[in-house]
Amino acid sequence: MAGGWARDDAVNDQIEVSTAEAVARARAAAARRAGAGDSALTCAECDEPIPEARRAAQPGVKLCLACQSGVDRARRPMGGMNRRASKDALLK
Repeated sequence: MAGGWARDDAVNDQIEVSTAEAVARARAAAARRAGAGDSALTCAECDEPIPEARRAAQPGVKLCLACQSGVDRARRPMGGMNRRASKDALLK
């Protein structure tokens, strides 16, 4: 049951919209995976040629090894301290 100024079937409308968006995202992801076998001949970042061995080993590759290494380093989570105090530390 919707409340306030919303229509009674507003919840059903929202569910339908959410479902349609999820289906669209899934179909787009499937289309991207289907096109993943198309490896680039040159790197999308530096325009250097991508070796045939890399394209064969990693279908759908778009970056050369050096650029992919840089992307992987940037994505690596930073190790850090837990900044929240534990209960034991607060009791001391």
